[in-house]
Amino acid sequence: MGVNRSQIGVRRTIGENEMNYDPINRPKHYVQHPSGIECIDITKHMSFCLGNVIKYVWRADLKSDTPIEDLRKAQYYICKEIENRIAIKSE
Repeated sequence: MGVNRSQIGVRRTIGENEMNYDPINRPKHYVQHPSGIECIDITKHMSFCLGNVIKYVWRADLKSDTPIEDLRKAQYYICKEIENRIAIKSE
């Protein structure tokens, strides 16, 4: 059973597309994607590494002036995912 966002103090104001931000549980750069979708709603269905790839690509232009840093992090995690899959295949 999952945790309801309201249980941890996270709320989304629907209608005006305004968000209640929390720097720990709901940072602004996680919820300001033009799609209106929160990244975790997608990545929670993926492996750790693939989820991180999506997360860093998703927020590359939203978090700061340094999107290259987030893209390099995504690159790191895609390499790890490839290594993991090669290792599993060779077992």
